[in-house]
Amino acid sequence: MTGVILTISSLLAVMVVIAVIAQRISVPPSILLVIAGVGLALIPGLPPVELAPELVLLVMLPPLIYSAGVSMSWREFCFNLRPITLLAFGAVVFTTVAVAAAMHYLLGWPWSVALVLGAIVSPPDVVAPLAIARRLGLPRRLLVVLEGEGLANDATALILYRFAVVVVSTGMFSAPQAAGTFALIVVGEIVYGIGVGWLSLRLRHWAQNPRVEITLSVMTPFLAFLVPHQIGGSGVLATVAAGLYVSWNGPRLISAATRLQGIFFWDLIVYLIEGFVFLITGLQARTLIEKAQNFPVAEILAATAITVAIVILARIVWVFPAIYLPRWLIPPLARRDPSPPWQWPALLSFIGVRGVVSLAAALAIPLTIEGGAPFPYRDLILFATFGVIIVTLVGQGLMLPAVIRWLGIGIQSHAEHRAERQAELEARSEAIRAAREHLDRIAAERGLSEDVVAFLNARHEHRERLMPADLSGMAAARVRNDLRLELIAAEREFLYGLLRSGKITDESRRRLERDLDLEEAAILARRDGETPL
Repeated sequence: MTGVILTISSLLAVMVVIAVIAQRISVPPSILLVIAGVGLALIPGLPPVELAPELVLLVMLPPLIYSAGVSMSWREFCFNLRPITLLAFGAVVFTTVAVAAAMHYLLGWPWSVALVLGAIVSPPDVVAPLAIARRLGLPRRLLVVLEGEGLANDATALILYRFAVVVVSTGMFSAPQAAGTFALIVVGEIVYGIGVGWLSLRLRHWAQNPRVEITLSVMTPFLAFLVPHQIGGSGVLATVAAGLYVSWNGPRLISAATRLQGIFFWDLIVYLIEGFVFLITGLQARTLIEKAQNFPVAEILAATAITVAIVILARIVWVFPAIYLPRWLIPPLARRDPSPPWQWPALLSFIGVRGVVSLAAALAIPLTIEGGAPFPYRDLILFATFGVIIVTLVGQGLMLPAVIRWLGIGIQSHAEHRAERQAELEARSEAIRAAREHLDRIAAERGLSEDVVAFLNARHEHRERLMPADLSGMAAARVRNDLRLELIAAEREFLYGLLRSGKITDESRRRLERDLDLEEAAILARRDGETPL
């Protein structure tokens, strides 16, 4: 037990150091964590850290998917359902078949085994590229499509993976039965996930206790994921459906206190899980190197090189026709949703980073098939998968900022971000006006005193004065916010002086400090939202 605690503490320390370095050199932490993991794995004498596939698929994956689903806009997800489906389903199936065909015809692998590898490496991981894309200010629709693809593509890949493993193990396959099972899994998981989201929100609304509500929010992704996973599904679609349902219906059923605490809690949980995932991915290098001694180096390099090349090319071949062909074939679609500039599909085709889901699926391949024989090509599938992850995550991940700048997409999105911020300012003003109109109505209906009405109106006037009338007033707003932060710091320092002199208790200081913390958090949230401008 002491060794486990020491290992976890050491990994946390590495994560902290890497996070600081990544911030200093403006490189995504996920990339540096994988590189650091590989480096640590190659140090002689260090104990090996092996990734248990059940830990990823059953413990780490559900909260990551659920959190992304809750953060996703249901309205934007529905509006972009066609491109998301074409990528999350079409691109995954196309890549699976392309990789399988290449391994079959070029290296002579059996079709069933080649399909296992294709299903494993087909789903891109969007954690690392999305972190870069948000920082570089991509158009909102591109971000939604990338995030939507990342939510759903794991489900398609894991279902295909299960089918392929069964075919290898039993030698039996029925296309009509597989298609029917696939459709049943998709529909069943979506319905079940919505039910889990509905139940979670009602229980949280009845609880009216932030601690209980946050506990229920932690239980939700596991309830949504584990039941379908155990009966033969993927669990991913159910978790996505639950997250999207909570995203759309949660604002009216979740209290403000729960949101404030829950945002911090889930940010920390997701940060820790993602960090562990990427670091442990790199640490698998030692296990793979030890197994590599049983295979000729040329065979390993050939399998890895072919898989990497086909994975990258297949996405490029799929994306452009998937975006433009439907609009050419269906003119009403082109009028309703005009074709994007060529830079958009170019970027989508480049962002094909593979991640830990692929590695976990490869590690989860059974050791033997029915009859007791070893699972064919199992270790070679592991090598190829790890090679795809390293090449795409480190290579494409590091190149992504330069590609975005070369395509000029960040410049294209500047006007969109300004329009979004302007709409936000207008929404704030309209919300204040709506609150004032409501105040006038209830003042007349309930006979409120002039002092009460004047106090509440003063609050709205204060909020209006703090808010710039348009984007041109942002500079002045930033100066005011910086000064407010400075004054809050002075007030907080004065409270510490009162505490040290014994004029207030610790409990009083905490209550006063919480008010200052909430005000500071609101200022910082508004200031961070202005960075794209």
